[in-house]
Amino acid sequence: MAASRRPHPDLVGAHISIAGGTHHAPARAKAIRATAMQIFTKMASRWAERACLDAECQAFRAALASTDVRVTMAHDSYLINLASPDPVLRRRSIESFVAELQRCEALGLNLLVSHPGNHMGDLASGIARNADALTEALERVPGSCVVAMEGTAGSGTSIGARFEELAALIARVPDAHRLRVGVCVDTCHLYSAGHDLVRDFDGVWQRFDDVIGRERLRAMHLNDSRTPFGSHRDRHELIGKGSLGPKPFQRIMRDERFRAVPKVIETPKVEETVTDRRMLVRLRAYGRLPRARQS
Repeated sequence: MAASRRPHPDLVGAHISIAGGTHHAPARAKAIRATAMQIFTKMASRWAERACLDAECQAFRAALASTDVRVTMAHDSYLINLASPDPVLRRRSIESFVAELQRCEALGLNLLVSHPGNHMGDLASGIARNADALTEALERVPGSCVVAMEGTAGSGTSIGARFEELAALIARVPDAHRLRVGVCVDTCHLYSAGHDLVRDFDGVWQRFDDVIGRERLRAMHLNDSRTPFGSHRDRHELIGKGSLGPKPFQRIMRDERFRAVPKVIETPKVEETVTDRRMLVRLRAYGRLPRARQS
């Protein structure tokens, strides 16, 4: 649920801890001057599910109302694999994903970011299994929360390193639910997967537009990379300190096409509040055009 208080020129934030309860996250977002926020709605490394009861939802919304956060999102559990060929794991993943969507709707979150999963053998079959599972979940949990499928770095049998894979997944979702499906782009994943944001920034986004469509871009994870171009490894680094360097982030922050897209960092937290605040200050500085030199 967006909680706009006054106009802001950006939508930037971080993945925020829910330690002590989801209602504590908005204050942490406020402390780093975030205007967008991502959270987990439960422990991401465990199957145990939970419901968001009315008291929790009311407390979360009340806390959010005192911040400048305008876009809220969750990231689903790392255990979920909607593309799995194992019927037991896939069914467990679907039920967990349905619970994720239910919590997002209860809390009033705008987006649920989800990895497309691992096909474990055949890419086309994995894409079909993911899309069918996603369709089932959207049918079972009506509402306004949009699922943003996150592009991956392309390691192992993961789906989503190529734009064509994300486009094929979305195309398989029936028209009735497709409006609730978009894409989350992670800069580290893009670069590691072989999309050269450093030397071919415009070309990468042109291919995204041609294959997926800019209207599907619903969120961005802004992370530098600890590994080199095309490594197919997902290793995040502080903004401007990895193999991408400052320039791609400067261009993203100055590009009007991305202004309305929420941008969240998932960079290392040396000192959580201090580091996140410093990264957001850096991104906002990147967004300011350099002053013209005086003669």
